[in-house]
Amino acid sequence: MSTLAVGTIKSISSAAPVFQNTSGTEIGTLCRAWVNFAAGDASIRDDFNVSSVTDHGTGDYTVNFSSALADNDYAWFVSGGRGPNSGGIIATQDSAEMTSSAFRFTTRNFSNNKENFTHVCAGFFR
Repeated sequence: MSTLAVGTIKSISSAAPVFQNTSGTEIGTLCRAWVNFAAGDASIRDDFNVSSVTDHGTGDYTVNFSSALADNDYAWFVSGGRGPNSGGIIATQDSAEMTSSAFRFTTRNFSNNKENFTHVCAGFFR
């Protein structure tokens, strides 16, 4: 087994770097976009490849990508919370609002009511 220790990995094309096994088969890629934001005002704490978060009202958000993804067949996750011992989050997505340039979703409590959470994190992989 070898260890690669470098400061920068750079693709030789405009595509993101990929990870391949010894046969040259792709076995993974890096996260295409992620964001950590405060629900309620959609203020971004930190992000990668996210230009903004649009707040459409209680528990209803759109994450807008700085650079569009290849298509809308990406995998996504959303997580969040309200603080210690306060329960979790259920995220739902409308496929009509899933595009290569943005992703719209709602955050809901365990009673299935839209709710703003203290922290919301989302990640997108393709």
